[in-house]
Formats: sequence, C-alpha cells, structure tokens
Amino acid sequence: MAGSAGQPVPEEFLQLAFSLAKVSSEIVNAAYLDSRLRVEQKNDRTPVTEADRNAEEAMREAIRKVAPSHGVIGEEFGREKTDAEWVWVLDPIDGTLAFVHGVPLFTTLIGLLHEGEPVLGVIHQPTQNLLCHNDGEACFLNNRPVRCSDPTPLDECVLLCTDFENASRHRTTQAHRFRELCSQVKISRTWADGYGYLLLAAGRAHIMCDPILNEWDVLPVIPIVRASGAMITDWDGREGLKLEGAIAAPPAIHNEVMRFLHSN
Repeated sequence: MAGSAGQPVPEEFLQLAFSLAKVSSEIVNAAYLDSRLRVEQKNDRTPVTEADRNAEEAMREAIRKVAPSHGVIGEEFGREKTDAEWVWVLDPIDGTLAFVHGVPLFTTLIGLLHEGEPVLGVIHQPTQNLLCHNDGEACFLNNRPVRCSDPTPLDECVLLCTDFENASRHRTTQAHRFRELCSQVKISRTWADGYGYLLLAAGRAHIMCDPILNEWDVLPVIPIVRASGAMITDWDGREGLKLEGAIAAPPAIHNEVMRFLHSN
C-alpha cells in the first residue's frame, strides 16, 4: 500500500467533500478566538466545544440532503448506517486543544469509505484556508499537486508528533527509542494532529507520528498520505485501517524510522 493512490473518487462525492469543508469552516471560523466560547470536558478528559458539535451536525445534515443512503462516523455524534456502501468519517475540529487556545494548527478532517476502504480524505485548515485532498490518483494542496519529500537522512528530517508525552503513556516499549529518534532528527515539533499530515503530504515535513488515534483521526488521512507517495502504518510497521497509533513518512524514511524504533 505504500504510495498507493487508490481508486478514483466520483466527482459528485469530491464536490460534496469540498462543500462539507465549507459548511464546517463557516461555523469554526466564527467561533475561533471568540471569548464567549464555552469549553467542556468529555469523559476521556479531552475538550469539546459547541463549535465541534455544531460543525459536525451541519456536515451530517448536508450529507443527509445530498446522499441520504450514505453512512456517517463522527467524533461527536457517533455512528450511523455504517453498513452502507459509502460512509463518511468526520472530525469537525481535529486539534481542539489548539483551537481553544488560539493556536491555528487545528483542522477539519473529512473522509469517505467505499465498502470499508478509505478512498477520499480532506484536511482543511479553515483560518488559513488550506485544503489538502486526494482524488484517487494524486494529492493536492489548494488544488496544486503535491508529493511527500524525497528520501532524506534522519539527521536532516523534520519530525512532527501530536503529543510527545503520549509516546511515554501509550508506547511504553518504544518510548525510549522514540526520544532518541527525536534527538537524532534535525527538528522535532508539535505542528501536529491533522495539520501534521498536511505538512507531510505537501513535502514540508518528513515524519508524522501519532502515539494514539481514534478512527476519525486516521481514516481521513490514510488516502491522502498514500496519494502523496508516503506510507502510514502503526508503530510496529503494520498497515491497515484499525491503526491505534500511526507513523507516516516516505517509504525510505519510514523504513529508517522502523529500524531505529525497533533496534536495541
């Protein structure tokens, strides 16, 4: 699956994905930096706002109107018709911590599954109006073709991670080697969540690491990463759709990362 572009995406579904990004952005942008924004805490101790819920509901309503037979998996409102041929995956604000603290590195993630396989992904940063997507053949950033970086030595790589502390919490057997990897690369930063995958796909970063993921975090980015020429696996190098953590990188760099993480 490394670098696989995947199957073509029907044009009407591609246009629906773009309209979902627009619908969501209007709600998210209106709430961003609003001092009246109320932040709640979910059972898993992650933040959620009214903007998260309103954006997802607006996207769900748009799907019901245009494609009522389609299913939906969303972070805020769960699963609906997931046995349908086409199922949308929605994360209205991926990086809510960044959003509520005024850091403009959050995104909206939109994915489409066909018979369970991710075929379309959209990463949209609404305040900067950056939109990264695949069309089944290639990867684009604001409609310009992009690809992942060329093979690069580890000491020249930019490594991104959503939360470095999560490696210690959730990747205990690899945490020490991961810390050493971060000291080997040229730059390691938390320009992360969906924004990190956007940078990776556009060739502006070399390695994106997520110690822990939910399905709405990863399913939309899989087709984008693959269409960019990169690969995405779990921390043991396994490909698939049920990634509870991910490492994405161009194939040669990914192989180096795997060797580093699993060496003694």
